[in-house]
Amino acid sequence: MTTTTKPVRTLADIAAPNGVFSIIAMDQRNTLRRMFTAVGIEASDADMVQAKTDVARALSPLASGILFDPTFGVPAVTGNDALAESCGLLVASEPAERGKHGVEPVTHRDPQLDSRWVLEQGGDANKFFAQLRADRPLAGRDLVTECLDAVREVVADCAEVGIPSVIENLVYPLDGEDFSGKRREDAIIESARALNEIDCDLLKLEYPGSPEGCRRLAEVLDRPWAVLSAGVPFDDFTKVLEVAFDEGGASGFIAGRSVWRESLPLQGQERTTFLQDVALPRLERLVSVAADRARPWTDVRA
Repeated sequence: MTTTTKPVRTLADIAAPNGVFSIIAMDQRNTLRRMFTAVGIEASDADMVQAKTDVARALSPLASGILFDPTFGVPAVTGNDALAESCGLLVASEPAERGKHGVEPVTHRDPQLDSRWVLEQGGDANKFFAQLRADRPLAGRDLVTECLDAVREVVADCAEVGIPSVIENLVYPLDGEDFSGKRREDAIIESARALNEIDCDLLKLEYPGSPEGCRRLAEVLDRPWAVLSAGVPFDDFTKVLEVAFDEGGASGFIAGRSVWRESLPLQGQERTTFLQDVALPRLERLVSVAADRARPWTDVRA
């Protein structure tokens, strides 16, 4: 792992004492507003902040970390007791608006949202969202190089400042592509292979779709990775975790909508009750599965 002389934070600050990542994600901004709209609510900024505060207050005592955006998430846990002391804070440093090249997303970095800025937000790790298709045909604009260069800049900046770099990747279909099955699995594997060459601390990756895909993923990685939930139903995500841990050697999970999605249309005590009676037991289940089957990040980095 790339380190500085005196790291300010390490992966231990966002992992449980057993070396496993049990992280709640709620770093959505525009997506979260659309989720409110989908249930008939035109959410104000205050609504966005309150939803994140409620999730943090209910779930952070059990989570090893929570992933928030700087616009609504960091304010949701600033100046109150909503974030448990035992829970690390990951701050999303990618720009809220991402450009497009045709139908393809363009990954870019805002230099002002650097690792010192993450520390100023109270963060323990810098999470950067990339959208890489490493298997993209080399024609026209080189989006692969642009994405990898942005990731390299983030990782180098984190190493210089001394905080963990957490790189998230989502693959995407090319124009007119049948993006399913083996095609999608190959895209996830090849993008992970390319990102693995950059010395980030933790990769946040999609489930490649099968036990064989997880074994292939394990073969190309020599750093810890955590499984993202991508909004799949909770029961499906639990099964995904078991395979990712057993076959892929994943070191934990970073789960969002699968855990807290249904809390959004609720308010006040109704939301609190749902988070305590439904979302928290879901998180407890995920933590239990991870504790039993995930590979501690310390074993990967030993």
